[in-house]
Amino acid sequence: MSETKPGFIAQIKSYPATFWVANTMEILERMSWYGWFTVMAVYVTGSVATGGLGFSTELRGTLQAIIPFFLYLMPVLTGALADRYGFKKMFIIAYAIMVVSYFLLGQFHSLPGFVTAFMFVAVGAAIFKPVVVGTVARVTDESNSSTGFGIFYMMVNIGGFLGPIVAGIVRGFGWEWVFVACSTWALLNLILVLVFYKEPTSKEDKRTFRSVLDGLVEVLGNVRFFITVGVVLIGLVLASAFDSLEVSWFSWGWFWIILVAWVLLNLLYDMILPEGSGRPGWSGPKRNPLVRRMHCSNWRFALFLLIMSGFWTSFNQIFYTMPEYIRDFTETRPAIEFAEKIFGESDPDDPTSGVAARMATINDAERAEVVRVIAELRESEMTSEDLENTSRTLLLSKVRMTPDEIRAVVSDEMVTAEEATNRIIYLGRQVNPEFIVNVNALGIVLFQVLVSFLMARFHRFTTMIVGMIVAAVGIGFSTIAGGEGMIGVGGLVWIVAGGILIFSFGEMMASPTSQEYVGRIAPENKKAMYMGYYFVAMALGNLFGGILSGQFYGKLARDMQRPDLMWLAFGGVMLLTALIFVLYNRFALPKEAAGTLTPDESQ
Repeated sequence: MSETKPGFIAQIKSYPATFWVANTMEILERMSWYGWFTVMAVYVTGSVATGGLGFSTELRGTLQAIIPFFLYLMPVLTGALADRYGFKKMFIIAYAIMVVSYFLLGQFHSLPGFVTAFMFVAVGAAIFKPVVVGTVARVTDESNSSTGFGIFYMMVNIGGFLGPIVAGIVRGFGWEWVFVACSTWALLNLILVLVFYKEPTSKEDKRTFRSVLDGLVEVLGNVRFFITVGVVLIGLVLASAFDSLEVSWFSWGWFWIILVAWVLLNLLYDMILPEGSGRPGWSGPKRNPLVRRMHCSNWRFALFLLIMSGFWTSFNQIFYTMPEYIRDFTETRPAIEFAEKIFGESDPDDPTSGVAARMATINDAERAEVVRVIAELRESEMTSEDLENTSRTLLLSKVRMTPDEIRAVVSDEMVTAEEATNRIIYLGRQVNPEFIVNVNALGIVLFQVLVSFLMARFHRFTTMIVGMIVAAVGIGFSTIAGGEGMIGVGGLVWIVAGGILIFSFGEMMASPTSQEYVGRIAPENKKAMYMGYYFVAMALGNLFGGILSGQFYGKLARDMQRPDLMWLAFGGVMLLTALIFVLYNRFALPKEAAGTLTPDESQ
């Protein structure tokens, strides 16, 4: 008979001070990460004149693919370092890196400098992740760990909600303040860990790099397997990078040719090697790992990770693609008008007044660009092409005006240049994309407990599939937002926001449950080790999601002016993942596991 767990209040009182310090640090770290990552798309693709970097959409997608990919792979190694050298030391190193790298992220405007700073941000986050989760695990036990981790994941979303709000407000003073804010949260964490954090004790054996490598082989595959898959991933990264940098001699076509040739070459090589040479314990004469057949240690788990990467590929579009889409294709003025009905209207002659000034911040660089564009247009013949180009350029200053609306303001000779600028900003200013995207975090903060309670009566498998289907509907909802492209009236903001909220409910069902589901595949005595490698699916989802985001947005949304096809494709990825997961659960899992796929009828 299992012991009765203490009540909620008793569990809250049972947590030591280190538990609450760790949760506070989680809030601040998420404020740093999401404060930056939610605005990354609009910052990287924004014009240099407005304070952005001026990179292409394809390059933005490549950066968001490669660096977070490594971020989610590194905790496997950084977790071993924490076990060996101590949690507090690793926290200090992580925050020191974050303080410097977040600040430098806003100082480097060339590609090499920016990539270097961004990679160090990822290193800091990769050190932090396993240590903060490990802290919560060490200071809780079987009697209070479930509630403890529930509190912890609530803090994740609180930080994810607050970070973009602060970033959206401070970037009204200039982009550099976003990075100052992110660096400040890291500095506060550094103070917290130095003053209040106490090293938690552990009865578990400390992991070494040797044990980590042994675990990789045991869970995923041998050296040949990693080399074969690794070359494919490296080729994918290079193809995306070369395409985004417009390097002509290595195209996507070449990548697919090389990919097929590489896989066939490895399969043919395996045919001439001794049978069984790739398996552990092989007693053949050759020990060189390169002369052994590829071997996937647990193909069911590897396949599960690959399938779940489809979920994370679609999931990441909320942060990768949605901010740029809202800036370029969504008319958000109705949200400002709604807020003004509640809090009062702003002064048409002073766009910096009222609630709109905080929802639709226009910094000095963006305003100067509006002044320049309007002055240049007034000196031109104001052809249809001139007006369309002006309409597109204004989007980078978060101002949406159709060519006809621009003509009506600019052609009025009685209006001065200053008045024309104020009128253009007042009539066309748009809500910062990060505020709309933040509907996702807000929905999770408000409804996660309720959704978890309602879904508890259903089986994990059912919850995951329903969650993926709901998320697919949400991610594809922007397909029906309408609009006339980048120079038209724009899609309906309420449909876009509604889709994000629907997606949030799917996420609340599928994301937490997917990690729990790993326990159904893992061996009974190795569940913790397998849970650690679940992050491989998230890493692959970031890699695939970033590349597809840049490619789909560039070719479908920007070039073809068909963002509806882009969202249809991303929703299709999620639906396809759900379908494949059903087939996987039906045919790939052992029969003894399949017998537990339905709820106990006695309950």
